Amino acid sequence: MYEKIFARSFSRYEQKKLGYGAFVCSLILALTFCTVFKPYFGPLPPLNLRLSMGVGLRMLTIEDPSMSLSLGMASVEPHTSTTSNPSEKPVQVTVEAQSPSQPNPPQKTGHIEGEVDPLNALKKSEIGMKLVTKPICSTAEPRSDFCEMNGDIRVHGKSSTIFLASSQVENNTTWRIKPYARKGDETALKHVNSFTIKPSLMVVNKIPQCTENHRVPAIIFSLGGYTGNHFHDFTDVIIPLFSTSREFKGEVKFLITNKKAFWIAKFREILDKLSNYEILDIDGEENIHCFPRIIIGLKRIGNEELSLNPSKTPNGYSMKDFRDFIRSAYSLKRESAIKIKEGGNSKKPRLLIISRRNSRAFMNKGKIYTMAKRLGYNVLIAEADNKSNLSSFAQTVNSCDVMMGVHGAGLTNMVFLPENAVLIQVVPLQLEWLSKYDFGEPSVDMNVRYLEYRIKEEESSLIQQYPDEIRDPISVKRKGWFAFRDLYLDRQNVMLNVIRFRPTLVKKQSSFCMSRSCHFFLFFFFFLIFP
Repeated sequence: MYEKIFARSFSRYEQKKLGYGAFVCSLILALTFCTVFKPYFGPLPPLNLRLSMGVGLRMLTIEDPSMSLSLGMASVEPHTSTTSNPSEKPVQVTVEAQSPSQPNPPQKTGHIEGEVDPLNALKKSEIGMKLVTKPICSTAEPRSDFCEMNGDIRVHGKSSTIFLASSQVENNTTWRIKPYARKGDETALKHVNSFTIKPSLMVVNKIPQCTENHRVPAIIFSLGGYTGNHFHDFTDVIIPLFSTSREFKGEVKFLITNKKAFWIAKFREILDKLSNYEILDIDGEENIHCFPRIIIGLKRIGNEELSLNPSKTPNGYSMKDFRDFIRSAYSLKRESAIKIKEGGNSKKPRLLIISRRNSRAFMNKGKIYTMAKRLGYNVLIAEADNKSNLSSFAQTVNSCDVMMGVHGAGLTNMVFLPENAVLIQVVPLQLEWLSKYDFGEPSVDMNVRYLEYRIKEEESSLIQQYPDEIRDPISVKRKGWFAFRDLYLDRQNVMLNVIRFRPTLVKKQSSFCMSRSCHFFLFFFFFLIFP
C-alpha cells in the first residue's frame, strides 16, 4: 500500500533523487556510528601469522631504568632512547634467541655481561635468552677514549682505580684509560696518569668500602699533556669538558689528575660555570669516593680542532652554544661586530694585533701599527700568555672587530670575538695546511670571518739563516716532525711587507662599511696610496 502511495506522490525522477539521498544519508550515519563507538569495540581476533624465532625476538625490546644500578651501561642496537632527565639514561636490553645446539659465541674484551630475565612472560629454557650489553668504555673516537658508568662507583685516587660494584659480574675485564683528549699522541700522553676500571662483585673484603659519598655524578680528566699551551687548553680540555659536562647544569663534580694550580686559576670562571662544586685533586686520595655515575675522560667527538659537530656531540652542542657559554662565563658585552651604515655613527673598527715573543713574532710591529692607524683602525697590540688575566684579556678581544696575528696559540682567542668579527691569520712558510686546519676551518663554525695572508720567502727570517733549507723544504720534511717543527715553528719570525699586506686590511675595513660613501672613501684613499 505504501509503495502505491509513494509512486502516486512522486514522479520517477523524484523517486531516484530520494533514493540517492537516502543512500548518502545511510553512509554518513554508518561513518558517524563507527567514529563514536570505536573506543567501545572489542579487539579483533588475532591473525595466525608466524615469524621466525630470531626475527620475532629481535623486534622485542625492553627499557628498564631500574637496571642501571646493577649493569652500568647497556644498550640495544639499533634502537636508542632518551629520558627527560639528562643525567640519567635508561638501560636498554635486547633479547636474542640462540639455538641450543650452537655454542655461545666468544665474548669481546671490554664487555660487562650478566644473565638476567627481563621478561616475566618468557623463560630462558624456552628461548635461550641472553642479555646483550654495550662496553662501558668507548675507544672508537680518533681523539679520545672515555668510559661512562652508572650505579655503585667507588674511586680510590691513590691507586688510580675505579671500582664498579655489582651483585653479578661474569666477566671481570678491566680497562685502563688516560683521561686526556689527545689520543695517539705519545708525547702528550706520557705526562698523563692512567686509571684502571674494575667491575667487581659486592663481596666483603673484595671491594673497598665508601668513606665519602657524593650524590652527584663525577667527571675525571687530566691536566697533563699539552695543557699550559693556550690552543691545547681549549681544544684538548675546555671544549671537550663543555661538551661532556654541560648537560648536568652544574650538578657534577670534577676530579682532576695531574693537577696544575695555575691552570685552574686561569680558567676559574669557566670551571665555576660548569660545576657547582669544589674541584677534587684525586691523585693521592686515600679516601674512597663513591658516586652514582661517573665519566672517565672527556668526550671529544671527531678529529677537528676547536670544534663541536652538533650532529655527533652529546646533546647536540655546537660551537655557537660554546661561544654563548663563554660570553656568559666572562660577562662579555658585545655579541656582534660593528656595522657602519648610511647616516650612522663614525665609530672606527677596532683592530687587535696579537704579539708573540719567542717565535713566529712580528719583527716590525711598529710599521704595522702605523699603517693600520692610517687606514682608520683603532689599533691595539697585546700578548696573550699564561701570566695574563684571561678574564681581562677576553674583554679586550671581545671589544675588537678584527684580530690579526701570526699562526700560533694566541689566535685561539678568537673564541672571545663578537659574531661576524674578522680573523686575519698571517701564515709563515710551510705552515699553510696547519694554519687552515687549526684556525681557518674552526672559524666557520664560530661565525667569524676568516682571511689568511701567506708570506713570501723574503718576509721570513729563515731566508737569512737557512737559505738552503728554505729552498728545499722536502729535505726538512724527510727528517721527521721534530725537525720540521724546530725549523718552521720554533725558529721562524715574520718581517711583514706592509705595502703588500695593506690591501688585506683595506678589504676587511670595507666589510664594516655598508654605505656607498664609505666605499667611495676607501676607493679614493687606496688610490692616494698607490698613485
